[in-house]
Amino acid sequence: MAVVTILYLLYLLVPILLLLVGSLGESWFNTALPTGFTTGWYAQVAADGSFRRAFTTSLIVCAATCAISALLALPLAYALHNLAHRGVRAALRVVTLLPVAVPPLVLGFGFVLVFSSDELPFLGSLWVLIGGHVALALPYLLQALVADMRHLNLQVLEQAAAAMGAGFVSRFVDIVLPSLRHSLLSGLIMVAALSLGEFQLSNLVAGFLTRPYPVVLLQAFYGATGFACAATVVLLGLALLAAIAGGLTARSAKMMQQGGTA
Repeated sequence: MAVVTILYLLYLLVPILLLLVGSLGESWFNTALPTGFTTGWYAQVAADGSFRRAFTTSLIVCAATCAISALLALPLAYALHNLAHRGVRAALRVVTLLPVAVPPLVLGFGFVLVFSSDELPFLGSLWVLIGGHVALALPYLLQALVADMRHLNLQVLEQAAAAMGAGFVSRFVDIVLPSLRHSLLSGLIMVAALSLGEFQLSNLVAGFLTRPYPVVLLQAFYGATGFACAATVVLLGLALLAAIAGGLTARSAKMMQQGGTA
């Protein structure tokens, strides 16, 4: 088992290490490893106008996706958790999970067909791109919130508050939202990571001026290898920050739960 684990970690880490080495090499052509040492590739990525614009676009799309997903997921999760009829609840869960089952490429073609029509000529706009990211990321956040609601037995807490005269708004603001803050934050970090790395749908629906970073990154591999490696390392750095933030959030939530039970 230990050997399998080590091989799996090597399988994950070796490509990342090669990208890092390639981003710092002057030349990499028909050799096992690059030759020379330079940090100039990162300077070229930072100076490239298309990459700066794509980086900004990715951050804007990521922020908007997180905000819209949170606004939609909270009431949807609350409604799913409180539905009395199991059949209706199961049907709604299947509908909300459809974007997970459907490949992003298929969803992207659907967006192309809908938003390239004469009635809705919005293909290539920033809001269509954001809508696609929300459709892909929302089910993950929704499932995290519903699972946490079940774990916390929110219905019992709300019933106790209702017995003491608390209204719906008061129960939602004072009980539901504070109880879900950790799962909401960790879910939003996952949404951010999915949005920053999404390529298939973005490649189909983004316009020339609204291309996110992964779409522009593909074009870098047709040029200098060092430039492409440096541009990829930047994206990996963002993913690493999201992973670290998610780990710290999970650790904080665990410590608070242990403190509450002590």
